[in-house]
Amino acid sequence: MQKLFLDPYQKICSHVDFLFGRGISSILPEDLELEYSRKTGKIKSFSIDGKLIGTFRTDGGIALTIEGANLFLKQEGYQSNCVVPIEDAIPFVSEGRSLFVKHVLKCGENVKSGSDVAVIDKNQSVLAVGRSLLPFSYYLQSLDDIADHNMGSHIRGIGIKIREGIKSRST
Repeated sequence: MQKLFLDPYQKICSHVDFLFGRGISSILPEDLELEYSRKTGKIKSFSIDGKLIGTFRTDGGIALTIEGANLFLKQEGYQSNCVVPIEDAIPFVSEGRSLFVKHVLKCGENVKSGSDVAVIDKNQSVLAVGRSLLPFSYYLQSLDDIADHNMGSHIRGIGIKIREGIKSRST
């Protein structure tokens, strides 16, 4: 059987478009720096000018860094993968602490359970990156409960498990 060869740049672009929306990968330059696994030979991560953009997860997802989220945020349509917290939660999220469902102000419609999201403020600045534990519909239901002043909402707990905050980085 003959192996199918897919250009590494095309592979990354197709992954990014599938996970974050069609056309998001058009901002990636063709001269990406790739890191391969020594054991499997698969792409492990990709960078631009020495700055890590994302790492391939074992479940097929891409774990974005803050630099990666900043890059993709320049592309129209990426905001559907973002979450905006209330003003009081911003310092905690920036430090790398989890974002609770009740502290979500806005949520993009492409946010799914287990998907990577960027947490941004109202000015479109990236505060943190992490993984959503709930789909968009749960955040929407929680926002409706808050708008109706229904404090007995059934949805509680952590909504976004933050991987990296802008103040938690050691650079």
